[in-house]
Amino acid sequence: MFADSLVESTGRLHTSRRSLALVSLLVQGAILAALAMWPLIHPDRLPPRALTMLITAPLPPSSPPQAPHAAAISRAVPALLNALTAPTHIHPITSDSSAPNDTPIVEGATIGDGSGDTRNLAQLFNDGPGSKPPDVTLAKPAHPSGPVRISEGVALGHLLNPIQPVYPAIAKAARISGTVVVEATISTNGTVIHAHAVSGPPMLVGAAVDAVSRARYQPYQLSGQPVEVQTTVSVVFRLE
Repeated sequence: MFADSLVESTGRLHTSRRSLALVSLLVQGAILAALAMWPLIHPDRLPPRALTMLITAPLPPSSPPQAPHAAAISRAVPALLNALTAPTHIHPITSDSSAPNDTPIVEGATIGDGSGDTRNLAQLFNDGPGSKPPDVTLAKPAHPSGPVRISEGVALGHLLNPIQPVYPAIAKAARISGTVVVEATISTNGTVIHAHAVSGPPMLVGAAVDAVSRARYQPYQLSGQPVEVQTTVSVVFRLE
């Protein structure tokens, strides 16, 4: 009997605790909901700062900062446009001959070079009557130490008479023909002072050197002075 009463009281105690917990949760939820709805139902009772925070819309995202050179260009363009703007009215310029000229006229003005030595303007352009400008001596061109090398074409242009070699009989009998290249040194009076064969058939070398040695040329001049030159001459031997 006593045990049954204890079990029954324990069940009632658990049931009452659950009911109290549920009622407590409902009451707390109602209080929170009332606190959340209060600013919306009565906005006139809120402080101004809280009302501003509720009504003010969020600011748009800020634009990226402009480059410094863009600002410099935008400032320079109006200045350039202003500098090129034509004036709307041009005042006429009048000359008043009666107005006194306050500019002093200085006679015998001098020019200095910073060292304390000054000269009169007249002395700058003319040191005195009868003065002559300083003599200017032109340097003579250096004379070449040896013969000047010229091309075969240039030497051919200075040749006075065509070179006519004598065909050697032994080479003609052997039916030998070809070209002999001779290197020659021409003096200042146009004569060949040295000649030697560079290439060609051996039977024709002597005749070619003799023919070049008898040649006469117009003297070659360098800076108006005749000089010795060195060139090559091609002597052609051809059988007919």
